[in-house]
Amino acid sequence: MSVWLWILIVVVAVALTAVVTTWLVRKQDTRKVSFMMDSLEDGEMNFRFRDNSNLNRALNRIRGIFTRRTAVDEAASWSKLFRVMTHEIMNTVAPIASLSDALSKDDSLDVKAGLETISSSSKDLIRFVESYRSMMKQAPPVRKAVMVDEMMERVLNLNKTRLREQGVTISYTQKTPDLLIYIDESQIMQVLNNLIKNAVQAEANSIRITAELNSEDRTVISVTNNGKPVPLRQQEEIFVPFYTTKPNGTGIGLSLSRQIMTRHNGNLALVQSDRNMTTFALIF
Repeated sequence: MSVWLWILIVVVAVALTAVVTTWLVRKQDTRKVSFMMDSLEDGEMNFRFRDNSNLNRALNRIRGIFTRRTAVDEAASWSKLFRVMTHEIMNTVAPIASLSDALSKDDSLDVKAGLETISSSSKDLIRFVESYRSMMKQAPPVRKAVMVDEMMERVLNLNKTRLREQGVTISYTQKTPDLLIYIDESQIMQVLNNLIKNAVQAEANSIRITAELNSEDRTVISVTNNGKPVPLRQQEEIFVPFYTTKPNGTGIGLSLSRQIMTRHNGNLALVQSDRNMTTFALIF
């Protein structure tokens, strides 16, 4: 066998080894990226790769960015929650304390009227605490496979008579056929019913619901209405527990709805709100 043939064999062997090694590394890198994406989607960031390659260092850096951002978002959410809770409690307790002090010092005041005011304020505080308790006691989802069109038929049947009496039309369009999601159906219907109720309270006379797979193969159910828009300054506050602009609102509807979606590894987002339409999206 000639020397040139041996050289050719060695070159081919080296090239083949390089190709196979590159393919194995790429396959391993693809698994790492896929694992990281699954972890981020599930909100689990308790992973770290060895700092022995540029890709691993880049993935660890991305993880660090998400971890810090999540911590900042959680801190901001807790800050908003405490601010709203403090506001609600102080608005109720301060008049009680003031009136109680006045009744004890001034014999000319109507004691019965004062006690009725104290009773009413105390009941408001109890309702507030009960709202908080109901939100904290939300049961974990019991999931099963559900056809989206069948669930939406139940939602429409549940609401259409009442909406018709109020002069509101509601429709459903499924843009992607045979959509199947793995959910706690009663909890997701609770979210949809809450969005429909909010649309009516915003004086909408038309509610349109659509469902489809987006470009990331995630199921998206959009609820659109033509009622009054959410003011821009309030759009970041509406998901904060107990934040409400309604005179008799509890402020837990949207917060509880987002919590339900989070427990389904999804999200509830305000996509658009202007004078033309308001759209909320359930993203699974």
